[in-house]
Amino acid sequence: MVTGFGHVVLGEGATCDPRRWLESPKARKFMGLQEEMSVVAAGLAVESAGLGARPSLGERAGLYMAVGYIPFEEQFISPLVDRAVEDGEFSMAQLSTEGYRAVRPLLTFRCLPNMPAFHISTSFDIQGPYVVTYPGAGQLYGALEQAVMALECGAVDVALLGAVAHQRNFLVEHHFGRLDHKPSGALLDAAGFVVLERAGDAQARGAAIRGRCLGFEVDYRPHDPFEEERAQAERLTWDEDGAAVEAPGELGAASLLVLLSEAAGGRRRGGLSHALEARDMITASSRWELT
Repeated sequence: MVTGFGHVVLGEGATCDPRRWLESPKARKFMGLQEEMSVVAAGLAVESAGLGARPSLGERAGLYMAVGYIPFEEQFISPLVDRAVEDGEFSMAQLSTEGYRAVRPLLTFRCLPNMPAFHISTSFDIQGPYVVTYPGAGQLYGALEQAVMALECGAVDVALLGAVAHQRNFLVEHHFGRLDHKPSGALLDAAGFVVLERAGDAQARGAAIRGRCLGFEVDYRPHDPFEEERAQAERLTWDEDGAAVEAPGELGAASLLVLLSEAAGGRRRGGLSHALEARDMITASSRWELT
């Protein structure tokens, strides 16, 4: 059962402030935008689930995340590249002796895929199992599968399922710019989270059931990436009339959870179906119900 939703979507130049959820305000100096969005979206989901503003979730809570492509700005990459070149060619020796010194050590804390999970776990004292997948929308289904399995086998009582994509930066924009099949919408920075619980546990603590995951399927259809570049296709539609839940732009790994959270915040209720053909050869589908 879904007991909480939370999401953040940011356009150009926008920021978000995670400080009210941080264990220590000083932690923010170690955070990049993907960490800030993750903590805010997770905090909104935890609050909407009735677990409190800054709960200590403990050993019976698990964290399951998909994290988007590694973000980095050109102003920080350029000095590294410049110092990794010798006689006009890339040099591993130069990279390992001079290049790495051009990057401030704290920057690595702001781009690594496991850092959003670290900041969420410390903010909400999550001490149970965690899973981090990377980097696309298809990988979220791996995290969803692990979260559902953990609940079904009794390993956790609360599963925080989320995804984040910091995409408005040099490195990610450069990646998408190389593709033949580019995203259909503008790249956005986004994070989405849901709180999953067993029905009995949610009812025992008096939590409202906000929705349900009615089922999902995941498959892998390999192809030769040197022969064929796959375009990504994704749709979230209402079962009643087939109307699509429109995304404001390219939301990356966070797309499904952001759209579910936005739909939950509206007045409409009912069944939703998600279908995905991802660039990394994952095909997946799921059905949800908002109550």
